[in-house]
Amino acid sequence: MDNLSEILSRVSFKTEVFFSGNMCGIQTLGGKDSGHLHLLQAGTLTIMTNEGHKVVMDKPSVIFLPGPTVHRVISDESHSAQLVCATVRFDSANYQSIVSSLPQFIYFPLKKFEKIGGTAEWLFEEAFNNKIGRQALLDKLSDVFLLQVLRSVMESGVLYQGILSAHVHPKLSKVIDAIHAHPTENWTLESLADIAAMSRSKFAESFKLTVGQTPLDYITDVRLALAQNLLKNDKPISIVANEVGYEHGSALARIFRKKLGLSPKEWLKNIRGS
Repeated sequence: MDNLSEILSRVSFKTEVFFSGNMCGIQTLGGKDSGHLHLLQAGTLTIMTNEGHKVVMDKPSVIFLPGPTVHRVISDESHSAQLVCATVRFDSANYQSIVSSLPQFIYFPLKKFEKIGGTAEWLFEEAFNNKIGRQALLDKLSDVFLLQVLRSVMESGVLYQGILSAHVHPKLSKVIDAIHAHPTENWTLESLADIAAMSRSKFAESFKLTVGQTPLDYITDVRLALAQNLLKNDKPISIVANEVGYEHGSALARIFRKKLGLSPKEWLKNIRGS
């Protein structure tokens, strides 16, 4: 399996189109736990972030902000922008590691990427026509579009610290594979270092520098992500705990509190909006 497919087999994401049409004025977005994808079909658009990024687009273009970066989308009345905007949410306990692997601000004109541009054209066609199933198709097309953007980023070698960069590391990728294949294993630094064919100290240093967290913290996040999926299926916490590598439900509850600031029941209630 190739690197991108391997990553996406473990980390799901969802894009949801929340605006399509002509925009003029100023909108402030971001600051929550989702990224944003903006596609400009026509007109002029300025995007500015609180971190100092600024880009002015007057040709069909895409901007992807993987994390919850606060940004302003600006278009004046004389050059109103025909725009499609979507939120991007990664469904994983390793969300922060994934986001940190990517550039904070990805921008490129669509004419440089023929296949991505083709998907964008289809998106635009659906966005600006009131056809049956429009919203569902827009969301699916934006999923495909984001996949193409991620592929482009990986192929260009523009990866930063995080799980994406670990997947393309010749030694650490074997460790990541082992952890995901056997998440309940009683992993130690020694056993993981053996898989990487590295000394314990060198492995620990390389993993932290590449992934952005310690191996044991990463294993905890993997187990937490598995637990979240099981809890969504209404499994009792004691059974879930055993299935993800903990002896007691109380141990898993402590992990939830530490990582998410919520108990498993509170987390489940929160995601269901009840």
